[in-house]
Amino acid sequence: MTPSIDRFRELRELLRSYTVTGYSFDDTEEHCGAALSAYLRQAGRDPARAAAAAAEIDDLLQTGLFSDETADDVDLLPHINPPRGKTVESCLATISIHLRKFLAGTTAPSQSPPQTAWEWRERFPELSNLLGSYFHQDYSLEYSSDREALDDYVSDTSEINLRQVVDEIREFLAFNDSDQSLKKSAATLGLGVLPPDGVRLRQWLADIREIIAHQLRG
Repeated sequence: MTPSIDRFRELRELLRSYTVTGYSFDDTEEHCGAALSAYLRQAGRDPARAAAAAAEIDDLLQTGLFSDETADDVDLLPHINPPRGKTVESCLATISIHLRKFLAGTTAPSQSPPQTAWEWRERFPELSNLLGSYFHQDYSLEYSSDREALDDYVSDTSEINLRQVVDEIREFLAFNDSDQSLKKSAATLGLGVLPPDGVRLRQWLADIREIIAHQLRG
């Protein structure tokens, strides 16, 4: 049996960034809107992503948005809403223009904090997994304590991803220099519980990082 091919995987990720606009298209040929700017900031850390998205747009436009060949794959894509006078195809072509400008440039990866909810999750995927899957709103139905939830996460997670989350927590704390921004960003990543009484969120996350790092050290 021939394995299925995720034909527009990177384009799907790019279009998910348009949640910030309610999936309305907000780019022009001269300027990137909020969603595409967020995607390009993340692509700066891995330009191959932008190259893949550009190639997938070329493939889709050449094959046709309503082609039977791509119908199942197109159904998996978030549907963006073109402005009056534009089509989905012209919107995708505009995105492609910006992707190619980006790939032709030498822009260094952005060191600024993420600006959208999609970008926070994209920038900190493993921390998002930890907070959203183990410290969500209903976590008390599964665990009797924070440590039990954390131990479950550690036992379920590969060493590579544990090292990744240690790095991500450090960067996450550095990006959020105020307690207010830290609380908002942590909620964006899926945190649905409060730290233990008397413990600030910043210290709680730092403690989690140290516990994981200690276990990695053996």
